[in-house]
Amino acid sequence: MALPRILLIDENKQRAQSLEIVLRFMEFEVVTIDSVDYDAQLDGSSQWIAIFVGDGLDKLAIILSDIFARQSDVPVVLLIEKGRQVNVSVAIEAKLLQVLECPATYSDLKLLSEKLSVSKSVGSDMQSRGSDRRQFDRRRQSSIARLKGNSSGMAAIRKLIAQVAESDATVLILGESGTGKEVVARALHDASLRAEKPFVPINCGAIPGELLESELFGHEKGAFTGALTTRQGRFEMAEGGTLFLDEIGDMPICMQVKLLRVLQERTFERVGSNKTIQCDVRVIAATHRQLENEIKENRFREDLFYRLNVFPIEIPALKERVEDIPLLVNDLISRMEASNRGTVRLTPLALAVLKQHDWPGNVRELANLIERLAIIFPKGVVDAADLPEKFQHYPVPDVPVNEVTTAPLQFDEYLGEDALAAIEVVGHFDSTSSPLVQLPTQGIDLKEYLNIVEMDLIRQALNECNGVVAHAAKRLNMRRTTLVEKLRKFDVHR
Repeated sequence: MALPRILLIDENKQRAQSLEIVLRFMEFEVVTIDSVDYDAQLDGSSQWIAIFVGDGLDKLAIILSDIFARQSDVPVVLLIEKGRQVNVSVAIEAKLLQVLECPATYSDLKLLSEKLSVSKSVGSDMQSRGSDRRQFDRRRQSSIARLKGNSSGMAAIRKLIAQVAESDATVLILGESGTGKEVVARALHDASLRAEKPFVPINCGAIPGELLESELFGHEKGAFTGALTTRQGRFEMAEGGTLFLDEIGDMPICMQVKLLRVLQERTFERVGSNKTIQCDVRVIAATHRQLENEIKENRFREDLFYRLNVFPIEIPALKERVEDIPLLVNDLISRMEASNRGTVRLTPLALAVLKQHDWPGNVRELANLIERLAIIFPKGVVDAADLPEKFQHYPVPDVPVNEVTTAPLQFDEYLGEDALAAIEVVGHFDSTSSPLVQLPTQGIDLKEYLNIVEMDLIRQALNECNGVVAHAAKRLNMRRTTLVEKLRKFDVHR
């Protein structure tokens, strides 16, 4: 399925290139043009999720008015250089989704992408809204389906979600970093009666305290320095849907007071305004902190804790459900394949070693490992000896060949039954020919022998290339990163 598309109209080539790199990394398709070519793009049949317009264009106001007239349902973002004033009329400025100061950070663009998702949903009727959001999140599997695991802990979480999903009760999700708290929050939203309304996440720990109030409640134009236009907050964006307050334990005390009032009264005011706004939003909060300890240290309000802790859900750490690792690996590989980010396979021995690790980074750490292995061993099979150095001190247990039968991690499933059935020895081995290596009478540890031969060839290549890894890798017809990994594996110091 096609990526969500952004039209970028800008004469500033350096700014356009920088934006395009980040937006493509965020999985948008970006079409960059100058003002001469914009007319044809607006006349075409392309479906844009947003149009970005640079402030250096000739006849900027005319171009913006033309875009609003011909693409009235597409959000428009105006790009301005930091410190420069908006040079358009009040009427045009009011129609903009956002004025984005450049150079923009990744965090700025991440927040903007979430706003685009919500704007796309709010701007159409119920049926088209659901379709647009599915297109925008096309690579995100059903959140319920992503709760992988047959462990008792994951079964309990699925049961709790089913119990609380259809109510509007506030839910507090607890768990270590990387356990998948947002996945649980999305699953709750998807299973609720608000599923067709927006799901709006915000990380309370990633936004400076002085900006958090504006992010949550919005602000009026001129409310503070840099408030170039009126802006909606997350509560308004999530109207009728779900607001996910991630890392609520990192919220400053002064903001906790204001949040408590919203939860109690269901009303708020934008920064710089005295107009009260009613809100119909379900709040799901999450934290990796022990809030009871935070209360004792006077870093978290006790009354807010009791308001949030209506229905707690605690996610177990990955080390407490190691039996789920094969299913998680299977799911991570499947999602990489679906997004064309490569593939890899792990042997049962490799999985057995992974089950012994403590996983301080939880599922996020496991996902990073699988992605790394897919880069180092593209479309390859990873054995226990091929895992990174920090896994090498774990003992490799005896694993029956048929231990893992459902995950796509077995050699037979990787090749396919038909391929295996077709494998046979063809021809005749001439015992009188001279072998490259003489097999000892007592047999040989083939794996150890091959490791010795491989390391000897690597040493020869490094000596010939004066220790330059890139040149040695070329001599061995392998990637430089693969050679570096093998040097770490064999503990070779250059």
